[in-house]
Amino acid sequence: MTKKILLAGAALLSLGVASAAQAGPTVDAIRQKGFIQCGSNTGLAGFGNPDSAGNWKGLDVDYCRAYAAAVLGDASKVRFTPLSAQQRFTALQSGEVDVLARNTTATLTRDTSLGLEFAPVNFYDGQGFMVQKSLNVTSAKQLAGATVCVQPGTTTELNLADFFRANNMQFTPVVIESQDEVVSAYFSGRCDVYTTDASGLAGTRASVAPKPEDHVILPELISKEPLAPAVRQGDPQWKDIVTWVHYAMLEAEEKGITQANVDQMMTSADPTVQRILGVTGEMGKALGLDNKWAYNVIKAVGNYGEVFERNVGAQTPLRLERGLNALWTKGGLQYGQPVR
Repeated sequence: MTKKILLAGAALLSLGVASAAQAGPTVDAIRQKGFIQCGSNTGLAGFGNPDSAGNWKGLDVDYCRAYAAAVLGDASKVRFTPLSAQQRFTALQSGEVDVLARNTTATLTRDTSLGLEFAPVNFYDGQGFMVQKSLNVTSAKQLAGATVCVQPGTTTELNLADFFRANNMQFTPVVIESQDEVVSAYFSGRCDVYTTDASGLAGTRASVAPKPEDHVILPELISKEPLAPAVRQGDPQWKDIVTWVHYAMLEAEEKGITQANVDQMMTSADPTVQRILGVTGEMGKALGLDNKWAYNVIKAVGNYGEVFERNVGAQTPLRLERGLNALWTKGGLQYGQPVR
């Protein structure tokens, strides 16, 4: 009898039968309060920024709405907590927010020493430099002796010191905690250079610069900045949901499922599409969600490509190309693991 039971169990595993996820504290708390509390940026165009009416917009904002669509079936059931670089990890650790979706770089020390876990990278970035065009600087290696505006407590600050040391150049840091104040310091001329992630430079130039054409983002990227959402350690169900929302959005783009055609795609004969949209299989049950969780995500915010283009793409003020954030089938690094 024992041997038969073991063989039957092995057969089920080999067939990939989904079992229900064990309920975790974060999802239970979200359902009890009826919304997701999302840690966002204090204001970064294209990623997390409230408009004049207080409506939050951006790539990371759309991810927060996607989590609400997956867990609660309603993308509007999310509240945003603006967090500075210094506040963000404490807010997540303390439970003030459920998820940190705030252009945060995943690093070894952050992953291992802060009680956090990073989901897959939703934006591959790198640190750059912005200068006034009037300085006639064309390369970061021409910045010897410059004053550089930078936020403390960031990978940006560490990368800056490493770059100048490696190139045997001196610089004077102008360290300011508030993002608004560090940006203001640069545009007021308190420093020659502003450094942060290249996407952040593009957003700042497009939304804050009095004359965007007067400022140049230098071509060098001096670091790898894999930006990813983060959750607290010890809650595998919530980590899985945040992870697989991203993969489902990538798989949807690869399969041509969009916000506009998702209803029509419910009748697709493609087995992968059927699993993603919950027509067949028990993919939702495996996460402790409704089987239409990915349908709800795509219906609410679209696939990854749509989220990218709407917030930071070539037709937005940021004018960012997909680059490393293109699908793997188009030369990029974004690779969705199979929803099966």
